[in-house]
Order: sequence, then structure tokens, then C-alpha cells
Amino acid sequence: MRILITGICGFVGSTLARSLVAAGHQVTGFDNYIRPGSETNREPLQRLGAKVITADLRNATEMSALPACDFVIDAAANASVLAGVDGRTSSRDLVDHNLVGTVNMLEYCKAHQAGFILLSTSRVYSIAPLAALPVVVAQNAFRPDPAAKLPAGLTAAGLDESFATTAPISLYGATKLASEALALEYGEAFGFPVFVNRCGVLAGAGQFGRADQGIFAFWINAWLRRRPLKYLGFDGHGHQVRDCLHPRDLLPVLEKQFAAPKLAAGDRLVNLSGGAASAMSLRQLSDWCEQRFGPHAVTRDGTPRAFDIPWIVLDHAKAQRIWHWHPVTPTSTVLEEIARHAEQHPDWLELSAPA
Repeated sequence: MRILITGICGFVGSTLARSLVAAGHQVTGFDNYIRPGSETNREPLQRLGAKVITADLRNATEMSALPACDFVIDAAANASVLAGVDGRTSSRDLVDHNLVGTVNMLEYCKAHQAGFILLSTSRVYSIAPLAALPVVVAQNAFRPDPAAKLPAGLTAAGLDESFATTAPISLYGATKLASEALALEYGEAFGFPVFVNRCGVLAGAGQFGRADQGIFAFWINAWLRRRPLKYLGFDGHGHQVRDCLHPRDLLPVLEKQFAAPKLAAGDRLVNLSGGAASAMSLRQLSDWCEQRFGPHAVTRDGTPRAFDIPWIVLDHAKAQRIWHWHPVTPTSTVLEEIARHAEQHPDWLELSAPA
């Protein structure tokens, strides 16, 4: 299968490229290298046999000149929930990257009758009901209050695909939700297969260390090097919870999607996540770091951060039903992989997240 990966030199794109090459696929990808650290992935991918092109997703002319493929995996995005509102990034640039770029790739798929797989995000789900979610603390982590009435689409197993996606969801979430809708419409209008995979928090060795985009890698690298760390918001206890998934665990479902017959529209959108079994709080991550690296003080700062929520875990039961998929890499393995990479790359924070 000829696979084209957008953002091939990012963490997710490069991880998938390595897995796809190893599985025998012909892999081409492109990147504009604006993400610090992404340049380091180019040569290793080329040595493996992937073809890496320098191109910008926002440039329609460059996209139309790309070689034909059978499937596009869209792994390029500005993936920060704070993008466009943090005073450092432009809202226009965010929309150009995450939405206009998707349109350019959909036009490419239309021209080549290539399939399209969008790697979307848990951040398409509504912030208001999640921010107001009744929670209790157990083992230094929030969990939904079992005695409370929970919003529709949410159980102790996590949010399913029926959970609300109404605003506010952040500008980042809105660009991804709009991309989902456009992708499904393009596929219906022009007769090419489209799948939308809403991913939980993706993590693993080589992830770029920024608190707003790679919290597991950032926290482990910063702890190892005794950098300042803070528990922000929620009274500064670090009880907020996220799930965790290694990108290579996406490969089995991607390969099934490459070969899938036409599915009903509702079956082409699924959550893919580590689920409740993978979920952990920042405080629990700190406990793991302390056991692995020794003690390090974390500052308590109850100042809330925009768009933050106490608990978000995706329920991937639908993906299990449709694709017979489940994650296979335990969180402990993901964390240890990040830790070893951090030890082997002492300059990783400076390389991948310069001030």
C-alpha cells in the first residue's frame, strides 16, 4: 500500500512511518519542519526507506504536486489546546494549519481517489460539561463521582462518541471538529474512503517536550533534569487525569481501515485511546518519576489554565466493536520508554521546546 503521511517528521507521523515501513508499506511523507525537533527525524526515516519531502500543508500548489498514493494519514496539526489564544501563536495560523491544510489534503484525495484518515483529538468534546464534571479523589486522582448524575455519553469507562461537541471546545478543538465534518462530506461527495480517529493523549519516546502538547514527555524530561514543575489549577494538587496511548498501537486499526469495505457514516468515526486502564493524574505521574529518578519538588499553583478540565478519558468500546481493536502498550511501558529516551538525550527539552 502506498501511504502518504502529513507531518511525517513530527512525533506521531514519524512513529507511524517507522511502523508502516516495518509492515511492508511504501511510505512517503512531507513536513515543513516548523516544529522544533522535527528536523531530527528526517534522516533516520530516509535511512529506513521512507521518502521525505519538504512541503507545507497550507500551500495548495505544493500539495497538488505530491506523488499519488492509496491512503493519506493526516498527522499534521498545531496540537495545542492553547493555540491561537496563548499570545504566542496566531489564530489565523492555527486555522490555516489545522483546517485549510485539511481542505488541501482532501482536494488531493479527490484528485487521486485516495483514502483519507484524519487523526483527530479528544479535544473536540465540549469543555463546559467536562469542566463542571462532579469528581471525587481516589489514589491521588480525580474520577467521576459514582453517586452523581453524569452527562450523556460519559461513564466511568470514559467519553464515548456520542458525548457533546458543542462550543466551547477551544479554537484548536473547533478546527479539528470542522476538519472531521469536511472530511466525511468530501468522502461522500467524491467517493473516496474517509475515517476519523479521535485519539486520546499520544505519548512515547521521541515526543517533543512541551507541557501543552506532550505532557508525559515534558514532565518526565523536566523531572529528570530537576526543572521547575507546577501543578496548575484544581487547587494545585495535580489530581487532573488524562489517558495515554502509544502511536504505534494505532497501526492495527489503520491497516484494517486501508482494506475496509464501505462502512456506514456512523461507523467511520471512532475513539482510539488507552482508555481507563491507562489513565493517570499528574500526581501519579510524579509518584512514578520519584520512584524512577528520585525526589523533586513540584510547586502548587491553583491558578486555572484556559480550557483545562479535571478528567478526560476516552471510551474506545466502539473501536473494539468495529475494528476488534484494543491498545496493547501499557502506560508503564510508555513511561519507561520516555524515561530511557530522556536519559539518552540530555538536551531534549532545549531541542524540542526552546523558549
